[in-house]
Amino acid sequence: MNDKVEKTDAQWREELTPEQYAICRCSATERAFTGKYWDHHDAGTYLCAACGAELFGSDTKYDSGSGWPSYYRPFRPEAVSEHEDATLGMRRVEVRCARCDSHLGHVFPDGPKPTGLRYCINSAALDFKEA
Repeated sequence: MNDKVEKTDAQWREELTPEQYAICRCSATERAFTGKYWDHHDAGTYLCAACGAELFGSDTKYDSGSGWPSYYRPFRPEAVSEHEDATLGMRRVEVRCARCDSHLGHVFPDGPKPTGLRYCINSAALDFKEA
């Protein structure tokens, strides 16, 4: 699944729900404690909702108290890309799907061991494959 996925804006709009499009393609953020996966505890793999790439394993998911699904590392380091985000008067690191460039959320340096990172991800940017 290393092949880049490139689609037109019209194709993304047709394939994604309005909420998924707003988040994945326009970098919107869902409200805390409202997403499908923030309190999800099944074993399996979290996939990119836009292209199906494997992003995070349930074994790295934890309750950060933030109201969004949080993980301390991606499924594989190359599964996501990170970019500086200076919007809204803040300095953050945006996380995108490396395969299709969909916005997923942000990563913060306040997570648990072993990485100390918190990948704070929008539920609408994810699908889930049960183990």
